[in-house]
Amino acid sequence: MLHLLTVDDLCTHLKVTNLLHLICIRRGIQVLRLNDYNASCLQRRSVPEEPAHPTPGQVAVWTNHRVMEWLRAVDLSEYAPNMRGSGVHGGLLVHEARFNAELLATLLSIPQGKTLLRRHLATHFNQLVGREVVQAKREMETSSSYPPLTPVAKIKIIKKSQFTLKRRKGKPDEFDCDDWVCPPFDSSDLENDKTSSPKSLMTKSTDL
Repeated sequence: MLHLLTVDDLCTHLKVTNLLHLICIRRGIQVLRLNDYNASCLQRRSVPEEPAHPTPGQVAVWTNHRVMEWLRAVDLSEYAPNMRGSGVHGGLLVHEARFNAELLATLLSIPQGKTLLRRHLATHFNQLVGREVVQAKREMETSSSYPPLTPVAKIKIIKKSQFTLKRRKGKPDEFDCDDWVCPPFDSSDLENDKTSSPKSLMTKSTDL
């Protein structure tokens, strides 16, 4: 079911219209897929044997509740409740190249003027996700082809023309109705992030 969930299913039946929410769901499905859809892999609370510096793979299975717990551990208890119901989870922190400390600070409602607090969050965020993930995020920030994520961006559905057979090249945040929410792509393959769809992949399989 999750494997075949399309953008149309999400928008039409589940009434999801926010782009960040779609990406939260995408990265959540990705984490489950990497763990054979075994929900027991998800970590809701810290455990005594947990390492002081978890690996990105360990952070990726954190639930929204565990992210809130981490915020309290890094002296951001005042803002942790703002995460409740946001959908932000470990898979989003690790696997989404456009999710960075600035966006997290915005979602936490940390004022722009509190630069020291935002810097404190950025330091701990970068330590949490690790050097390689931070580098990938920085490379994405400097890319002109991918716009930054915002909390208010909406999902854009491409309207197909009856006179064209080929799908026109859209922007990174534009989707066809039949695009999978989480296509079977490698986490680093951002070009395939949005272009794979049930129809395109089924066509490829029949061509083999």
